[in-house]
Amino acid sequence: MSPVDRPKVGVGVLLFKGENVLVGKRRGSHGSGTFALPGGHLELGESFEQCAIREVLEETAIEIRDPVFAYATNTVFNATTHYVTIFMRVDVEPGVEAKLMEPDKCEGWMWVPYESIPEPMFEPLLALKESRYQPFG
Repeated sequence: MSPVDRPKVGVGVLLFKGENVLVGKRRGSHGSGTFALPGGHLELGESFEQCAIREVLEETAIEIRDPVFAYATNTVFNATTHYVTIFMRVDVEPGVEAKLMEPDKCEGWMWVPYESIPEPMFEPLLALKESRYQPFG
């Protein structure tokens, strides 16, 4: 099996402000037009925590500290695209706002109640929502 034939590892970040979570509408990549969390690919030698901190800063200009493991999903998009997604959670202060740093990858950010994330959802996020993960209990 070549490295191309193996699953990729993504990190999604559940960025909570109270009971609201930050989501954006994907653009220009697989899952374009779906709602997703900030996140991206795990780089070689990087921890899940380092990836979460880097991706949130790159995509939203929000500096986070101490993200914690929340859940993992295994998503086969099609015959050639397979991801294991590690979800990390972090809570932010009430005044924190996201900036659109990568307009080629995201249409914009918004805070929504976790239970009311708009559809269509990016497949790993949908898998998380359909799992037993409960962010508040």
